[in-house]
Amino acid sequence: MATTVTARAGPGGPPAGAARDAGATRRAERRARWFWRIAGYVSFFGIWQLTSTFLIEDFILPPPVQIAEEMWSIASSDQLLIHFSATLKNIAIGFTIAFVLGTVIGIAMGRSRWWDAFLGDWVMMTLTTPGLVFALVCAMIFGLGPMGPVVAVVITSVSYVAVNIVEGVRAAPKDLADMARAFGVPQRRALRHVLIPFLAPFFFTAARYGFSVAWKIATLIEVIVGTKGIGFMMRREFQSFNMTGFLAWVLLFFAFALFLERGVLQRQMTRFYRWRPEVAT
Repeated sequence: MATTVTARAGPGGPPAGAARDAGATRRAERRARWFWRIAGYVSFFGIWQLTSTFLIEDFILPPPVQIAEEMWSIASSDQLLIHFSATLKNIAIGFTIAFVLGTVIGIAMGRSRWWDAFLGDWVMMTLTTPGLVFALVCAMIFGLGPMGPVVAVVITSVSYVAVNIVEGVRAAPKDLADMARAFGVPQRRALRHVLIPFLAPFFFTAARYGFSVAWKIATLIEVIVGTKGIGFMMRREFQSFNMTGFLAWVLLFFAFALFLERGVLQRQMTRFYRWRPEVAT
């Protein structure tokens, strides 16, 4: 006689077999993502090595091993800390101001047609104008002073934050606002306890896009008029035509930006939304 075994679950939970299958599927998808990610890096550096060996001279395109040695030399000295901290300081100040200002503008535009008409064209203008224009303008106004990179980061990042917040406000279910009004909730409390929690995914999206723009514009203005920072070091290596040093700083910039994106922002988003897998992933 055959015996059928049925997997049982705890009270209110899914069957144990289904949970194991779902966990196995997630692990398989995670392994597949890591495999293809590593394969992409291996392919890139492999093509780079072949190009440097057979197609282009070493002094024009140094091989990856030579760049890695230069990166280690920079990382083991005090230059990395000095210049990365200078760039991060400008980004931290500028992006904090841009995020707060963009959030206020986005909520105002999303809730009021008057503010949307008053600010909409200016937000779109800063969104579509190349960051190089603002970098040059700030360089001409502020010169070598520390205000130039901060102002450039604020101007270029605020529109990315505002646009994402506007879309979030407009996507908010009307039932939430109607319910708050029906229960006599003051507008300030409704904003804090109803709208802001709903906008949390849009805040993370705005932070990711705005932060990536802040990185680029801060480095760009340092290339133009910086006296220290990652962009300044790129300019110095470029002026001496030291391709090894230039690419080493470029890859260090790329690695650190990727670490902040994947290791900090994405991880915090995943932790914050672990109860909503469709948002966390």
